[in-house]
Amino acid sequence: MKKSLLAAALLATAFAAQAQTTDTLKKIKDTGSVVMGVRGSSGALSYTLGEGKYTGFHVELCQRALADIQKQLGLAKLDIKYQEVTSANRIPLVQNGTVDIECGSTTNNDTRAKDVAFAHTAYVEEVRILTKVNSGIKGIADLNGKSVATTTGTTSVQLLRKHERATGVDFKEVFGKDHADSFQLLESGRADAFVMDGQIVAGLASKAKNPADFHIVGEVLSVEPIAIMVRKDDPAFLAAVNKTIDGLEKSGEMAKLYDKWFMQPIPPTNTKVGLPASEATKNAWKNPNNMGTEALAAASRK
Repeated sequence: MKKSLLAAALLATAFAAQAQTTDTLKKIKDTGSVVMGVRGSSGALSYTLGEGKYTGFHVELCQRALADIQKQLGLAKLDIKYQEVTSANRIPLVQNGTVDIECGSTTNNDTRAKDVAFAHTAYVEEVRILTKVNSGIKGIADLNGKSVATTTGTTSVQLLRKHERATGVDFKEVFGKDHADSFQLLESGRADAFVMDGQIVAGLASKAKNPADFHIVGEVLSVEPIAIMVRKDDPAFLAAVNKTIDGLEKSGEMAKLYDKWFMQPIPPTNTKVGLPASEATKNAWKNPNNMGTEALAAASRK
């Protein structure tokens, strides 16, 4: 009986801790700080400048949202702590409370939405194939017998295998621990192609020793909504983030932010990604929503 009472008490404590964790606005107000999950090499969306500094389109978007939340909570100061995450650990770190708001390059899909919540779409990504100009690869069919790089914890090669034009195409996967590592596999010749989000591969290629050696080829493998990720069952915090996103989209400021990060020279190398906003991205700005990949794909087929 005592063991049962102890187990019940521990369970109640765990639920209480979880309830406290999911009230992110209270946590921010009580501590005067917030932990932002960022990526070190996710193209212009999120990348490191070194020495614990991070920047990018999605990072600035989160900074705007947190500035609005700071005003909402009446805080004189808000300390933003940056936590670099990976494709493999980003969801667990949001779930367990280590990270309050994730601002990297995460795709909103049905599987992930079971574990976390997504804000309104900020950017719609197209998954593409990057290869060397002299590789002879022009599309999916040319990947037969080749090595294809992808980043651990991402869905890009799964999408490639499921593509209707991949039937009978046999290729080998090689994995990078992050996007920069995956690109290095291509650059060094250990992979023949790199399959990943278009802006990521374009951004990494633009910073290569010889950018002209690389180009994006072939079919669009998938259209994926990229969104800020927060803990599940925290509607107040999600609403606060969405308020900022919706305001930026309706005012036209979101388009200006996009131009700043994707069409203009960006630090530290002052190179341009050179990737104009897609029609899918513009549509997301016109009609703020948090549709996942599956819903977006279904809507595009109508």
